Amino acid sequence: MTESISTRSARNLATTTKTPPQMRAKTPRWLLKLLPWVDVSGGTYRVNRRDVRITEEVAANEEGEKDIEIMSGHEGEPEIAKTFVDYDDHPQEYPLSIVQTVLRVHTRVGDLYSNATDQVREQLRLTIEGLMERKEKEIINNDGNGNPDNAFGLLNVADPSMRVPTRTGPPTPDDMDELLSKVWKQPAFFLAHPKAIAAFGRECTLRGVPPATVNLMGSPFMTWRGVPIISSNKLNISGEGKTNILLMRVGEAAQGVVGLYKTGLAGEQAPGISVRLMGISDKAIATYLVTVYFSVAALVPDALGVLENVDITTYHNYE
Repeated sequence: MTESISTRSARNLATTTKTPPQMRAKTPRWLLKLLPWVDVSGGTYRVNRRDVRITEEVAANEEGEKDIEIMSGHEGEPEIAKTFVDYDDHPQEYPLSIVQTVLRVHTRVGDLYSNATDQVREQLRLTIEGLMERKEKEIINNDGNGNPDNAFGLLNVADPSMRVPTRTGPPTPDDMDELLSKVWKQPAFFLAHPKAIAAFGRECTLRGVPPATVNLMGSPFMTWRGVPIISSNKLNISGEGKTNILLMRVGEAAQGVVGLYKTGLAGEQAPGISVRLMGISDKAIATYLVTVYFSVAALVPDALGVLENVDITTYHNYE
């Protein structure tokens, strides 16, 4: 629950400045902008995949899926192969998650001190910014509160076959190439902590292979093999200076990673964001319930790779 703004703060904002309230913790949240978002009308997103049937009688492809019988290069009038495509009997389900808080604003603040700035609007704006920061963190790190079956964070749902340990600790070009060999079908972007990006830059400088840069959304980004490396401070760094780097393919059409949200909410301020007035207390304090509904899904295992145990503490003498 967020405490109500003090009268002194509201008066100062209303009478001494035209600058809206600022928030030091606000970040660009590139991940939220780069993920394609899918509207989940029923509150649950189901991922239907090919039926996996690995038996002695049924041939399977390298992904463990039942082969589709196909003929090619035939001549004459042979009998064409017959086939069908089945799906999982129990498709993976992704229910929407939630982040919430209750904002408290005294009614006199909105009535008396909204000369230069709408106090209630700005309070709600900053509150939503805080919830969106948490949203990005949950998309990366959510562990289902200790229950792996409920986890949806990208770091926790990556398939074991798509996890690559660093060879020597620091993120080298060889490590990044190994990750690209895992997510080789239309890789969209790497996601790394800014300190991990700096560590990769040091390794490239040591080898004399400075990465190229590209401009996206008005900002420059380092790239590797043409794939942009996007920064996010929501990737955790351990006490030993270890972190992870993600690489993903995105979008439903590419069978990649997609963000999930719901529209048509009561009090909807933006897709997936709801603000509802809960009431006014006998102390004239208005309370607003601010809610964000969201989740994320990797449609097939090879859409998401993780470079693990990335050491960001190594520095070099370049002389």
